Parts: sequence; C-alpha cells; structure tokens
Amino acid sequence: MRGAPLAVAALHVVLLVLAEEPQLCRITGDNRTSVCRGLKLLRVPPDLPTTLWLLDLSYNKIQQIGEGDFAALTQLRGLDLGFNDITTIAADAFLANVFLEQLNLFNNSLKEIPSRALRPLKNLKVLLMSNNAYPHATLDGVFGTLRNLKELSMGGPAIRLVRRHDFLPLQEIPLQKFALKTASDALEYQPGAFSTLNTTELWCDITLDKNTTVLPLMLRDLRGKPIRYLRFRNLFQFTYYTDSADLFSGLGELEAEELVFFRGKFNENLLRLALLNVQKSRVRDLSFIAIDFARSPQWTPPERGMANLTLRNLLLKDISNPDVLRFDWTFTWFAGVTYLSILNVNFNVVPCDAWGEMGNVVVLNVSSNRLLNSYIYNEACLGHDVMPKLEDFNLSYNAVTSLKTVALLTSGWPRLTQLDLSYNQIEGANELPCPWTPSLAWLTLAQNKVTSEVFKCLPTTLHFLDLSNCQLERLDTVYFEVATHLQELLLSGNKIKFIPVEWRCPNLRVLEVDGNSFGVIGKGSFLNMPRLAQLKAGNNPYQCVCDLYAFLQETLRSNTLRLTDWPGGWTCYHPEPLLDTPVAAYSPRVTECDVTVVVAIAVSVTATLVMVCVLLCWRFDVPWYLWATFHIVRSKYRTRRSQPPRPFAYHAFISYSSSDAEWVRRELLQRLEAASPPFRVCIHERDFTPGRWIIDNIIENIESSRKVIFVLSRSFVDSEWCNYELYFAHQRAVGLGFEDVVLVVKEAVDPEALPNRFCRLRKMMSTKTYLEWPKEPGRQAFFWVQLKSVLGKPEMVITNPSEGLPVDANQAPEATTANSLEMGRLTPENVVVPSPTNCFVNDSHLTIAQPFSAFFLQLLSWVRDVFARGNTLVHESISVPAWFGPLQQALAQVKVLSHVA
Repeated sequence: MRGAPLAVAALHVVLLVLAEEPQLCRITGDNRTSVCRGLKLLRVPPDLPTTLWLLDLSYNKIQQIGEGDFAALTQLRGLDLGFNDITTIAADAFLANVFLEQLNLFNNSLKEIPSRALRPLKNLKVLLMSNNAYPHATLDGVFGTLRNLKELSMGGPAIRLVRRHDFLPLQEIPLQKFALKTASDALEYQPGAFSTLNTTELWCDITLDKNTTVLPLMLRDLRGKPIRYLRFRNLFQFTYYTDSADLFSGLGELEAEELVFFRGKFNENLLRLALLNVQKSRVRDLSFIAIDFARSPQWTPPERGMANLTLRNLLLKDISNPDVLRFDWTFTWFAGVTYLSILNVNFNVVPCDAWGEMGNVVVLNVSSNRLLNSYIYNEACLGHDVMPKLEDFNLSYNAVTSLKTVALLTSGWPRLTQLDLSYNQIEGANELPCPWTPSLAWLTLAQNKVTSEVFKCLPTTLHFLDLSNCQLERLDTVYFEVATHLQELLLSGNKIKFIPVEWRCPNLRVLEVDGNSFGVIGKGSFLNMPRLAQLKAGNNPYQCVCDLYAFLQETLRSNTLRLTDWPGGWTCYHPEPLLDTPVAAYSPRVTECDVTVVVAIAVSVTATLVMVCVLLCWRFDVPWYLWATFHIVRSKYRTRRSQPPRPFAYHAFISYSSSDAEWVRRELLQRLEAASPPFRVCIHERDFTPGRWIIDNIIENIESSRKVIFVLSRSFVDSEWCNYELYFAHQRAVGLGFEDVVLVVKEAVDPEALPNRFCRLRKMMSTKTYLEWPKEPGRQAFFWVQLKSVLGKPEMVITNPSEGLPVDANQAPEATTANSLEMGRLTPENVVVPSPTNCFVNDSHLTIAQPFSAFFLQLLSWVRDVFARGNTLVHESISVPAWFGPLQQALAQVKVLSHVA
C-alpha cells in the first residue's frame, strides 16, 4: 500500500511538468512574441526563444522570479507578470534584460518594492507595481536613475501612511502618469508628499470615509504642478458625505483641465460641492463614471442652480440612478456645457425644462438609455429657440420606433447636421410626411429593422446615410434620384437581392453593399453613378459569369473605382463547380465572354468556309448541278399540281429544224427511246401521216403528245415550220398549262435578238425555265436526268385516243394514223392563227386581228372540202390572194396520196 501514494505523487509531478512545457505558450512566427497567459504556470517556462521581444506571463501562479529565469531573453522589451502570486524577485532577475521598456507587476503579493531588481533597467518607461502587499510607499534612490520612466503606478491595500519624502526620487523625472493606491480604511497623509511629484496625470485610489481632511491637503500640495488630468477612484467607498466642509476647496488653484470621478458614493451635497469648485477652476472636462448616486433625505435644495458652470465636456456614464441629471431639481448645470454625454443612465423621459437648459449644447449624446417616442417628444415643450446650437445628436441604443417622431423633434433645430439612430427599433414610415430640418446631412439607421418604405421618410438633404444591418431587402431608387447631395451610402449586412439597373445617384462617391444577397453585378450596374470612387461589395453569393468578370476587369484596369475589400471577401457561389472559389481565381476563356472575339472568329470561319465552298463549286461545277436539281424538283412539284392526266399517244413531240436533225436522231431520240422503260417520241420525219396536211399533222401530233420538246438553235429561229409548231404548242398551252412545253437550248439564243414573229418564243424564254445542252461531256449525264425528270415516268400510252386502246411503252413506236384534231374543229374559240405582221400578247396567249381570223377559218374549210372528196389527186392549182403568204406556202407543200376510187 505504500506504493500508491508514491505513484500519485509521481503522476502529480508529471502533470506539473507537462503543464509547464513551453510549447503550451503561443509563439508568433517571427519568434518575437510569446503569450503564456492563463496557463496556471508555477514558474517561468524554460527554453523560450531567445529572440523574444514581448512575453506575457499574466494570470498564472508564479510565486518567485529567480536569477536565471530571464537570463536568455536578452532582447526582451516588454514583460507582463501581472495577476500572479509573486512574493519575491531576485536582485539579479533582470540583469540580462537591459532593453526592457515595460514591466507589469500589477496585482501580485510583493512584500517590498523590488528596487534592486530594477537597477539594470535604465530603459524602463512603464512600471506597474500597484495592488501589491508592501506596507510602505517609500521609493529609494534606484528610481532616481530611471530617467526614461514615463508611467509609474504603485501602492496597495497595505498603504495606510503616505510620508512626506516617499516620492522624493521622482522629483527630477517628468512623468506622464503617476498612480497611487492606498488602504480603504483610515489613511494618514503627511503634507508635502505630493509636492515632489512631477507628472501630468495623477490617479488617486484613496478613500476618505474615515479621514476627509486628506483631500484638501493633497490638493494644496498639487498647486503649481503641471497636472492636467486628475482622477479620483472610490473617494467615498462606504458612506455618503453629509458634512458642510468643502472637500474640494483647493481645486480652483490647480492647473488640471480634466477631472474624473470613478466609482464611489455621491449625493447631491458632494456633487454640488464638486461642481461649485469646478466652476472656479480650470477644469473644462468633467466626468462622473459608475458613481453610486443617491439623494439625502434631509438635503434642502438651493434657491438657484448651477448657473455659472462652464464646461467643454460633461460625461455622465454607467450611473444607475437617473436622478443625478437633476440632483438639485433643476437642469441648470447643463446650461454651460458644449459636449454633453449621458450614457447608460437609465433615464427614459426628457422633461420640458431639460431642453430649455441645453441651449449651448453643440453635441448631445444620450445613447444606451431607455428613451421611447413619447418620452423624448412633447409638442408642448418645443419652441423655435430650443437647441439653437446643436449640431450632433446621438440617440443610438434606445427604444425609438418612429422615425417621424424624431423628425418632429429635430425639425426646429436649425444647425443639426448629424443624427445617430442606430440600434433602435425603427421599422418603417407609417406616418407621413416627415418634416426634417434642412441642415441635416449625416444620418445613421444601422442595426434597425426597416423596409423600403423607410425611404419615404428620409431627409433628401443627406450627404451620408448608413442603413447597414437593417434587414433591408430592396431599394427605392426614387429616393436616390431626389437625394442629389448624397456622397456616402452604407448598405452592408442587409438582404438586398439585386442591384437595380436604374439606380441613379449622381454625386455618390462611397458605396458599401457587402454582406447582402445579390449575386450579379455587371459593367452597367453602377453606370449611373459617375462619381463613384470606392466600392465595398464582398461577402455576396456571386455568380461567376461573364458580366461579373467584365465588371472586375474594367474596374481593376481603371483608376476611377477602387474595391476596398478586394479580393478577400469575394467568393463564387454559382455555378456549382466554382462554389467557394475566390472570384479573383475565376478566369473564363476569351470566347466565353468577349463577344467581339466570338464575332471575329465566326466571321473568319464563315468567310473561310465560303471561300472553300466557292473554290469547290468552281472546281466541280456545283452551281450548275444545283441549278439543274432545283428545276427538276420544281418541275416535279408543278407536275403534281397540274391538271389530271389524259390519254396520249406519245410521251413527247420533238420540234426541231432540219439542221439539228442529226443531233436529234443521234442523241435525243436514242437516249429517250433507249431508256428503260423507253419513251414514245414523235418526230415529223418518221411519225407524220403521209398525204395529210402538214398543219394537220402538227396539230394532231402535238395534241397526242404529253410534252412538246423544242430544240432551240439558230436554225430553229430561221425555220418557218418550227415557228408554226411553236405556235400550235403555245395554243395548246393556253388550256393545259406551260408545263407541257420543254425548251432545250442546243445553241445559245438571245431572246432579245429574235425576229418579231418569234415574240411567243421570246415570252416563253423570259418566263419559262429551259434546259441547256452542255458541251462538256461531264455535264451531259445530268442533262439527261433533268430531261427525263421533266418528261415524267414513261407510262402506258394509247395508239388511238378516240378508241382508248392502250399500247405498252416498251413496244417500238409506230406511225399514228388517227386524227385527233381535224381542221373542221378549228373555231375562233379553240385556235388562234398567227399573222406575219401583227403579234399581240394577251395574258398567256397570242391573237390576231378579228377580221383576219374569220376569213382565214372560212378559207381553211373550203380547202379541206376540196381535198376531202375521196382523196382526189389535185392537178389544178388553187388561186389564193397574194397577201396571204402563209397559206400559199402551206398549199405548195401539201402532199396527197394518189388514190383511184
């Protein structure tokens, strides 16, 4: 059982060692600063970096400082040993720390002032050793050698006597601050103790509860001293002063300009005594901080208040009893104050006489109170002379809910320029209008909960507007168009979902919209803010797209707009692959965002493709094939839309001149009749009926053919019979449509150069698509495809249309004896005869003068009757007038068969 206590002790030692290891201290990367604060260390950690400048060992449990604890830290400038339990410091503890400038020994347990340990510290500037346990405040000659000392605090709860020569070594050292703490019970002060001090600030933590005569003695010793700042802490810690003796009688003889009372008990008697002496002194800044104020039951208020008190600054802060504001039942002590601050005094109402007594106040700060709408504004209290000099009004951290109430309150303050309403409960502007003073230029409504309706109640004279952290979701752009003087706008920490495109603010220079909910800004987002110079827009859910990239590139490239938080708070939230990516790292391809580049590339590629296509077309005759294909397709389309088919004897009638007969027989006829299945083709050499009139053969075979093919050439133009065939085909086309006429240009023919008698051909060539016979063998195959496509499918045909007997298209073509169109059927309604001199175009057909038509029909009937009598052979000649040339030519070429009845 004896081993158990030993094991426990060993474990305890191990834990202590582990707790004291230097790696527990936080050391900066440059090894200049080490923070070992609050680690419950029992001694100074060994093996600290020798390059340390600052070492924080506060809030530990160190009890002793040995000789070698800081021997390795030769570069040390600052050492904090406050809030430990140090009782002794070795005489050579700081021998190696000659560069030490700041030493904090506050709140330890030193039994004596460590004068010998301080001897090497010639560079010491700040020495804090108050709140220790040494019983005397006497300083030895070592302190006289600390010529660089600027700040010294000493004393503690054990100091009950301040001797006359305690601070004599400091007589030649010009201190900036000297602080003395004494016991809270009876204090004995020997006159002349403070007369050796040479400091500009004096902090006295003394208690007068049991010896009120100490304070006048101290003030008397401070006459003629360069003291500018005087501070008393816990002047009365346990009791309220009720005597009539003036404790501050020597205050008027001091050079002090600032007087602070921190903590302690005050009543109206002590407060009045202090103020009466302040108004006779040089004090211009007076503060009462965290005092415990209470009224005395027996105190009788004076007949008049503090009318002659003139102060630059009056601060009342952290006072639980608001009665301190009118301790003598008046507010007259505010009358001569320029900067008045009433902070956290818990008052919730402003009486009418209070506004009247603040006529000289320029800056009024009543933040951190409990002011409500009805408690700060009373229409009966306010007049035209209220707050005539007020320029800055701070009403933050209260419970104000109505913006109109504040507007009514301040509307009569002619010089008001700044108003702080942050951290209130303002929501909107339900009551309109809001009559603001025209001098107001600076307004903050931060940390309220407002809507866009609040813009209807805002003053339009503002130069600065803070609406940050107000849960604002959208903006009223109409207000910014009216507020033409606005130069700085803070909208951080709201819920604004988009930046309005029409947002105009002509004189805005500074804009903060960070921490909102919008994700898109572009080059045009702030286009209507020509003077915008600073923009803070980080911490938004940005969509990393081309608009944002273009905006950033233009902004960073120019010097007109500076992004104050770039690039730290700018992060991508969309698209998903870029989530949490810094916006600075977003760099899209040039073709994604630059339209100019895309257009240039597209134009270049298109131009290249066009050039390639042109070259290919030129090389492989593609346009010709496309043109031909187009006409084949159009021909098929027209064929489908044409009239229902009727029976024909031939698939095509070919009209050509004798000069082209060889080409027709060798090329055209062979290709068509040798096709599979073959086309049945009619040509005059083979298929005209012998002994019949040529005109009858032409008319009959054209009528019996599905298509009429004209082989156009210069010889065709010179042939009179070709002109007749063309004419009768044209007459047929009047009823059946021009789809039945196929023009094959064997040789180039200029339509404009044709004779007048070929006016119908000129018309067809100008309105009807024709096929050209290509000279190049490579194109001829496609010509036949086009021609066969125009002729259509070679279906069944009939040999005699009147009998309706069909013949197979595969059979060889035979001469047709049937007469499908007799001359007797010709009437003025179904035939129009050409005139050699007159050719008139009437819509889609040609006509001649009416007198010639009737006469010509009579003449044709007479000729038919003469030659129809039993197929008689004509021996005599027929006399025809000389002026009818075409008929003479026809009769000259009539062929009849010799037949014996």
